[in-house]
Amino acid sequence: MDKRFTEIIQLIRQSRINAFRTVNAELINLYWNIGEYITNKIEQSEWGDSVVTELAKYIQTAEPGMKGFSDKNIWRMKQFFETYKDFPKLSTLLREISWSHNLAIFSRCKKVEEDGLHLAGT
Repeated sequence: MDKRFTEIIQLIRQSRINAFRTVNAELINLYWNIGEYITNKIEQSEWGDSVVTELAKYIQTAEPGMKGFSDKNIWRMKQFFETYKDFPKLSTLLREISWSHNLAIFSRCKKVEEDGLHLAGT
């Protein structure tokens, strides 16, 4: 490798990492917002539980190439929001890790306090 260009390669790599972080944070925000929206609709008795399956089918029809919006995953979005909605500091940290890591944390912990300990690295 030509040593004259290693700094350029580092710039490219750092930009890729930054782009991934930005996309991930936006994806987590989207999942949070969908979870919040569904929770509010169900709490206001505008929607019943069966609407999540209908929503998943609708998304599949309207956006056939879009992945990640199965009824199971939409329920996870709702659970994600409901688990962390009362903990704004923790929910901010959650945007910095991937969706699969978020799922692993909140599905294995019985209390939000345990989630916070995992995120804090203790």
